Amino acid sequence: MKNLYVIRRSILLIITFIYLLPFFWMIGTSLKPDSELLAYPPTIFPENPDWSNYEKALNKFPFFTYLKNSIIITIGNLIGVLISAPFVAYGFSKINWKGRNFLFAVMMASVMLPGAVTMIPVFLIYKRLGWLDTFLPLIVPAFLGGGAMNVFLIRQFFNTIPNELLEAARIDGASDFKIFFKIMLPLSKPVLALISLFTFTGSWNNYIGPLIYITSENKYPLALGMPMFMSRYGTYWNQAMAAATLTLIPTVVFFFIAQKYLIEGIKLTGLK
Repeated sequence: MKNLYVIRRSILLIITFIYLLPFFWMIGTSLKPDSELLAYPPTIFPENPDWSNYEKALNKFPFFTYLKNSIIITIGNLIGVLISAPFVAYGFSKINWKGRNFLFAVMMASVMLPGAVTMIPVFLIYKRLGWLDTFLPLIVPAFLGGGAMNVFLIRQFFNTIPNELLEAARIDGASDFKIFFKIMLPLSKPVLALISLFTFTGSWNNYIGPLIYITSENKYPLALGMPMFMSRYGTYWNQAMAAATLTLIPTVVFFFIAQKYLIEGIKLTGLK
């Protein structure tokens, strides 16, 4: 048994190292001086770290402008999803109404639609509304239900809450709104943290949406600004990796903040 434990632990460490190797390579490259970029044999971390690569990268493209745009879009999506998705999920889970299961099946079937199918019709809708070259096409959809998968995850969590608890609250005179805000939401912190993490990473790393709807460079988010930086200064790999590292930091910080709820949310949404 001890040998089996050692083997499993060794395999886990190897897999973890393989997954983290590109991340370490990116950080190491961001610290390399120009003389070590093409050194052979290649090294992960430089002998003489050059921290000025970060300053040079920040001076070559408007990082803080792109950062501000990414924060606006991401926070807008987080607020929209956390407001709308629990409302929709509560209606599908705890309120009985005619056609509920059918509409829920239709909503889940929409997940199977490729994005390319709806891309042009949605673009034409936003064009008619005059929303092109604004953040609205990237934020407003989050307020219209929060996405089918987010609704599905919250609904599955709501289904694990006994109906007897809600009936007891109704006997005490609580309305559906009071039950939702006083009982359902406080109990839903793990799954809300889970979808917050998914929404944050999806919005922060969204490249296609800004590429389609935003044309002004001063409105680019980091996900779109980074490829532009690479196309202009791609030969400066150390500075490009420094910019990529700065772009990645908010996602890593948010993950470490939410990891406790992430694990708990996965367990609770996967078990009934």
